[in-house]
Amino acid sequence: MGNLHNEDSRVKIPALVHFTRLGYDYISLKNYIGKIDVDTNIFVDTFCDALNRINGTTLSVSDVNKIIEDIKISLSNDDLGRGFYSMLLSGYNGLKLVDFDSANGIGNTYQIVTELTYKNGSEEFRPDITVLINGMPLAFVEVKKPNNKNGIQAEYTRINNRFRNKKFKRFVNITQLMVFSNNSEYDDNEEVPLEGAFYAASSYKRLFFSHFREEDEDIFKKIKPIDSMKETFILKDTNLISIKHTPEYATNLSFVSPTNRIITSLFSHVRISMILKYAVAYVEKTNEAGITTLEKHLMRYPQIFATMAIEEKLNSGVKNGIIWHTQGSGKTALAYYNVRYIKDYYQSKGIIAKFYFVVDRLDLLAQAADEFRARGLFVEEVDSKANFIKNISTIGTKNNKGLDTITVLNIQKFSKESIAEASHYNVNVQRIYFLDEAHRSYKPTGSFLTNLIASDRDSVMIALTGTPLIGTIYDEIGMPIKGKSYDSKDVFGAYIHKYYYNRSIADRYTLRLIREGVATTYRKKLQLALDEIETIKGSISKENLYAHPKYVSALVEYIVTDFTMSKISYNDDTIGGMIICDSSEQARAVFEEMKNSIFTSALILHDEDDKDTRKQYRNDFKKGKINFLIVYNMLLTGFDAPRLKKLYLGRVIKDHSLLQALTRVNRPYQNFRYGYVVDFADIRAEFDKTNKAYFDELQAELGDEFKQYDNIFKSQEEIQMDLQMIADKLFLFDTSNAEVFSQQISALDDKAVLIDIRYTLELYKELYNIAKLFDYEELSDKFELYNISSLYNEVNNRINMINLKQNYQNAEDMSAILNVALDEIDFQFKKISENELVIADKFKDTLERTRREMQRNLDPKDPEYVTLLKELQRLLSKKHIEELSAEEMTGNIAEFDRVRKVAAQKNLADQMLTAKYKNDPKFMRTHKRLKETSPPLASDIVLHKMLLSLKHQIDERILANERLLNNEPYFRQDLFPLIKQEFSAHGVSFNASLIKYVGSCILNEYFTERNWAS
Repeated sequence: MGNLHNEDSRVKIPALVHFTRLGYDYISLKNYIGKIDVDTNIFVDTFCDALNRINGTTLSVSDVNKIIEDIKISLSNDDLGRGFYSMLLSGYNGLKLVDFDSANGIGNTYQIVTELTYKNGSEEFRPDITVLINGMPLAFVEVKKPNNKNGIQAEYTRINNRFRNKKFKRFVNITQLMVFSNNSEYDDNEEVPLEGAFYAASSYKRLFFSHFREEDEDIFKKIKPIDSMKETFILKDTNLISIKHTPEYATNLSFVSPTNRIITSLFSHVRISMILKYAVAYVEKTNEAGITTLEKHLMRYPQIFATMAIEEKLNSGVKNGIIWHTQGSGKTALAYYNVRYIKDYYQSKGIIAKFYFVVDRLDLLAQAADEFRARGLFVEEVDSKANFIKNISTIGTKNNKGLDTITVLNIQKFSKESIAEASHYNVNVQRIYFLDEAHRSYKPTGSFLTNLIASDRDSVMIALTGTPLIGTIYDEIGMPIKGKSYDSKDVFGAYIHKYYYNRSIADRYTLRLIREGVATTYRKKLQLALDEIETIKGSISKENLYAHPKYVSALVEYIVTDFTMSKISYNDDTIGGMIICDSSEQARAVFEEMKNSIFTSALILHDEDDKDTRKQYRNDFKKGKINFLIVYNMLLTGFDAPRLKKLYLGRVIKDHSLLQALTRVNRPYQNFRYGYVVDFADIRAEFDKTNKAYFDELQAELGDEFKQYDNIFKSQEEIQMDLQMIADKLFLFDTSNAEVFSQQISALDDKAVLIDIRYTLELYKELYNIAKLFDYEELSDKFELYNISSLYNEVNNRINMINLKQNYQNAEDMSAILNVALDEIDFQFKKISENELVIADKFKDTLERTRREMQRNLDPKDPEYVTLLKELQRLLSKKHIEELSAEEMTGNIAEFDRVRKVAAQKNLADQMLTAKYKNDPKFMRTHKRLKETSPPLASDIVLHKMLLSLKHQIDERILANERLLNNEPYFRQDLFPLIKQEFSAHGVSFNASLIKYVGSCILNEYFTERNWAS
C-alpha cells in the first residue's frame, strides 16, 4: 500500500465531504452513464440541463454538442482562455453559461468529482478534486498530506510542468481557479512557501501561489452539517469506509482545517460567483519589439475584502474613505476590479457609474493609463482643464467598443469651472473618484483638493495610499497648528480597508528590506574627499560639496564596486539599481562619472530631457537595457520595476516619502528574498521616527494586534544573529578548499544536517555584503565569491546521494526505487556536444516517463513488479548519472523504454482487475494473492464472485459498527464465517488454514488502509 495515498484519507476525502456541506453534489465516475467530452471534460448532460434551466430553453444534447464544439475551438487558442472567459461572462449567442444574476447563483449546478482524467493522446493528469459548475470543469484542488516531501513546492513544480505542456492547453484555458494545499497552516517565516493552502490562476509559464486569509468570519457560520448519506456514499465510492470512525478522520473533517477553510473562502456559492465574475483579469502588454505577452491574474485576497468593504460602506450611505494598502500590493489593479464591481452595483439601482482615476504626476498618469488598458479598460486621458470641463459636463464616453471606461487625469486639471451638472435627460449618474497616492497634493488648504471636492459634491471618493499622512494640520489661514498632527482621515474619511507591509511580506507580494550602511573603509574615503574639497575650496555650500567631482568620483567608485559584487553574490546579472542623489547638481555629476564605468545609466530629472525621453528611459530600465537610474526627486513613488533590487540612498528623505522611496526595491523578482538599500545618508533616525508614527497609527486602529507588525527592515541584530549562526555551523569545515570541503561533506550521512548546511550557504550568499560591511572577520575572510556556488553544489550532490542510498535500502516498497527518479535530479552534463545535449534531454524525458508508469502501480508485492524494480535499480546504479556518456545514455534509453512498456502492461491488467471490484484495489491485490497459491484456489470468475460478495458484506458491517476496526481479533472472528459461507456457496473446498489465509489477506488490506489513514 505505501504512503502514496496518505493524502486521500487525511486531506482529499475530508475535503470532498466538506464540499457537500457547501452545497456541492459528489458525482461518482465509476458507473457514470452520462457523456463527458474528453477534449474539454465538460459533462455534457449536466451542461445541457443547466443551460435549459438558466435560459428557459429546450436545447437537445445535439444542440449542446454544437455549442461545445465552438467552446472547444475557443479553448484551442493561445489566449489563456480569454475567449472562453468572455463566454462565461457574456454568454454564447445570447445563452447564459452561468447564472450570475440570482442570489447565491441558485440557478447553477455545483458538483465535484475525484480523479477525473485530463487526457490528450498519451499525456494525462488527474487532479484530486475537480469542481464542476453547470458541468464545466472551472476549478480543481490538489492536496498533499502535511509535512510531505518538498512541501507545497512539490505541487508547484508539478503544475508548472503540466501547464507548459501544449497538449493540456484546452484544460489550462478552461480552468479559472486552482487550489493547492498540504493541509498545514502558513509559516510566515518561510522564505519559500512549503506549508499552507494556496490559490492560483492558470498560466503557460509560471504560476503564482497566493495566500488566502479569510477576513469575514461569518462565512463559516453558514456551513451546513454533514449529510451522513452523502458522506457514506463518498467513502464507499472511494473504498475508504474503514476511516469513517477514526479520530484522525474526524479531526480532518473540521471546517477550520487549512484545506477546508480555503475551500469555504473560495468555493462557497456566493464567493465563487463573485470570483468568476469580478476577480479575473487578463493583463496584456506589448513591448517595443511588438511582442505581446498575456497573463491571467486573480484578485488578491486583500483586494477581495477591500471590494467587499467598499460595497458595505456604500450600503451604509458613506461615500468616502481610505484604502490603506502597502506599497506594491496592487492598488491600480484594485481600482480596475472595482470599475467592474461598482459599475454593476450602481447599475442594479438604475444608476450609471462614471469612473475617474486621479493622479498628481504626468508620469503616473501615463503609467496608470497603460495599466488600465493592459487589463482591457477603455481609457480617456484628460490633457487640459478645458477637456476636463467638457468631460465632467457630459454623461457619455468616447468609447464605442463596448468596454468599461475610466478617465485618467492629473489633479491639476480640476478647476473652479469643472463642475458636474444635473443631466438634461434625467439620467442618474454617480461619479467615482479613485485618488492615487493620496498622501500627496491633497492639503486641506490647497486649491487642488477644494476644486476636486467641488467638482461633484455627491461623488464617491476612494483614496488609495500605502502611507497615509500623519503630519501637520493647518489652520484657516494656512498656518500649522502646534501640537496637532495632520491625518489623512480628516480629509478623506475613515479607513475602508487596511493591508500593511508586514502582511504583504508574509504573503510574498512584497519583499523585506536590508539596509546596508556604507563600509567603514569607504566611509573614511568619502570623508577624506570631503575634507580635501573643503581645504581647497574653503567655505562651500553643501549642495556644491556633494556635487564636487572629487566626492562624486569616490561615491561612484563605491557604487560600481558594490553593484558588481552584488550581481556576482546574488548570482543574477539582470538586477538594476537606482541612485537617489542629494541634489539635481549631484545627480548630473554622478551621471557623468558613471559614463566612465562598465554600467549604463539614465538621468531622470524634471528639467532634463522631455517627457517622452524620460518615459523611454523608464521602459528601457524595466526591460533590462539600462543598469542604473539616477534621480533626485522623481520616481521615488509610483515607479514599479521588479528588477530594481539595489537602492543607493544619498540623502535623508522625510516622513512618508521615505517609506515610499525605500519600497521601490520591495517587489518580488526571480528568487530574491530581500530588497537592498545602501545607506550613504544614515536614514536610521528618520526611519525610526516615521516608522513610530505609523506604529502609533496601527495601534490606534488595531489595539494590541499592532505588535505583529514589526520593522520593514531586517534589523542589524537579526542579520548579526544570522551571521553568527552561519559562522558557528561552518566552523568545522574547510570552506577555503572546495575539494577538502567535498571530502568532509561526503563523510556525513545525516540528511537533516546536510539540508541545514545547504540552507546556511543559501543564506550566506544573500548576506555576503553584510558580512563584509560589519567586518565579520570569522566569516567574511573565509569565503571567496567564486567558490560559494561550488560549496553549495557539493552539499546538494551529497543530499542526492543520500536519497539514492535510502531508496536502494528500502526497495521493497514501490516508492523506494522510484524516488531516485522522483528526486528531480539536476542533470548537469558538462563539456558535451549539441548532439549529446539532445540525447541528455531524451534520457531525462525517458526516465520521467518510466517513473510515471512505475508510479501508477497498485500492487508493489507483485513478483513481476518487484523484478522490474530491481531492473530499474540496476540501471540507475551503474554509474553516477552525470558521468554517463552519450553512448551509455542511448543504451539506457532503450532499457528504460523496455521497463516502461512491461510496467504499462502490468498496470493495465491490474486496473482492469481493480475495475471488477468497483475500483477497490484492496480486493484486486487479494485476488492476485489467492491466485498465487499452489494449486490456485479457484478460477478467476469464481474467485471474483466470492471476493466481490465478501467486499459488500464487509463494507456494510464496517459502516454499521464504528468500533469494528478497533478490535482486530473480533473483526477476524466475524470475518471467518463469511468466508466459509462464500466457499460453500460456490462449491470451493477449504480447510481451516485456507480460511485463515484468505482472512489474513483481506484483514491486512483493511488494517493497512486503516493504519495509513491514521
